[in-house]
Amino acid sequence: MPDVEILSRVQFALTVMFHYLFPPLSIGLGVLLVLMEGMYLKTRHPQYEAMAKFWTKIFALNFAMGVATGIVMEFQFGTNWATYSRYVGDVFGSALAAEGIFAFFLESGFLAVLVFGWDKVSPRMHFFATCMVALGAFFSSIWIIVANSWQQTPAGFHIVGEGLQARAEITDFWAMVFNPSSLHRLTHTVIGAYILSAFFVMSIAAYYVLRGRHLDFAKRSFTIALWFGLVASLAAPISGHFQGQKVAVTQPAKLAAMEGHFVTGDGGTPLYLVGHPDASGGRTRGVAVPGLLSWLVHGDAAKPVTGLDQFPREDWPPVAITFHSFRLMVWLGLLFIALTALAAWLHWRGRLFETRWLLWVFVWAVPLPYIANQVGWIAAEVGRQPWVVYGLLRTSDALSKAVKAEQVLGSIIMFLLIYALLFAVFLFILDQKIKQGPEAPEHPEPAPTAAGWLKAAGARAGTGGASLADAEER
Repeated sequence: MPDVEILSRVQFALTVMFHYLFPPLSIGLGVLLVLMEGMYLKTRHPQYEAMAKFWTKIFALNFAMGVATGIVMEFQFGTNWATYSRYVGDVFGSALAAEGIFAFFLESGFLAVLVFGWDKVSPRMHFFATCMVALGAFFSSIWIIVANSWQQTPAGFHIVGEGLQARAEITDFWAMVFNPSSLHRLTHTVIGAYILSAFFVMSIAAYYVLRGRHLDFAKRSFTIALWFGLVASLAAPISGHFQGQKVAVTQPAKLAAMEGHFVTGDGGTPLYLVGHPDASGGRTRGVAVPGLLSWLVHGDAAKPVTGLDQFPREDWPPVAITFHSFRLMVWLGLLFIALTALAAWLHWRGRLFETRWLLWVFVWAVPLPYIANQVGWIAAEVGRQPWVVYGLLRTSDALSKAVKAEQVLGSIIMFLLIYALLFAVFLFILDQKIKQGPEAPEHPEPAPTAAGWLKAAGARAGTGGASLADAEER
């Protein structure tokens, strides 16, 4: 049987990765709800109201799953990782408290108005509630990223006590919040959430178009999500570049593992497009661009990048997992740019919704941004190993001393069964809502009159149609 450290890490990875299926959609879908409801307030077009109502139902379902799965993680800090909890309690606890006060209460407090208040409050008040829910989801991401980023790049603290009783205490709250990696990691994480939510909406909307159902609703939803997703997809490599430069300074061993870079060398460092690192042999085989990593990190293709040979072997992260998860995230990011750019070009040409093969691609592409978000976190968290607090506390030293391997294995099996059931219920309810589709607009647009049709025809064909319309009106 694996030891308690491996099992505890597997259990935490399982619960965190399952939970992280839901927060990115809440973050991005909240913004899309603001855009859709804002369009309704501006234009009073009933279809935008129908859009906001439909996607609110999806948001509420996703939010409930996120809350249910997020609670489990906090209990694990005390059960499996007691030494870690004691060490970072003041820091992590303050960030979690801020997340509860400034984010969760805001989001959940206005959620009732968002879901049930359509006929009970004014449209402007309902739009305000939508904005607050979206803001709460964003605030939640801020404090969770701050807490995690402090573990990557600790700042604004000092250590009190010694040995197993040692713990970090905050000396500068704002230095802790704005630690060296928090803003870069927050930006990249939120952009990933925006991409995921855009592809989620486009998948369902494309399905409706292909089936010839709710066409006006589907086309408008797809269009809003498409431009939102295109901007986010283009922003992702930019934010990723700046984050990578910061990682090269604050966590050079992680960057070296991400790039499969073992030997520092005297000249420029290549960047592997594809390949496989061999940690035992200290080399990576694959297709590389000479000097590209040096140029990306230093702006100089001839300047070497620090390799894993500059660190003790026991401080190396698991190289293969970090390398491959990082590359999968990058290649998926490039695919998102290609898909959204192609769709935007076809939309501009007026041919998007007739290009059925591309719509089918969007229908089935919805798992890909989920995978990209997951492997991005795998690269970040596995690349931090063997540290749970970088440079200060090793993962092997953060375990609870009273927990046995059999107990952890039993809880893993229990979580697998419960999460499988929860996910099946989630998919069933989501499928029912998609099959049901949006409600018909309460105030549908009036059917065009004969005169209106003749005027529209005249606008396309010339003045002859306009003259016929004028004659019809007279």
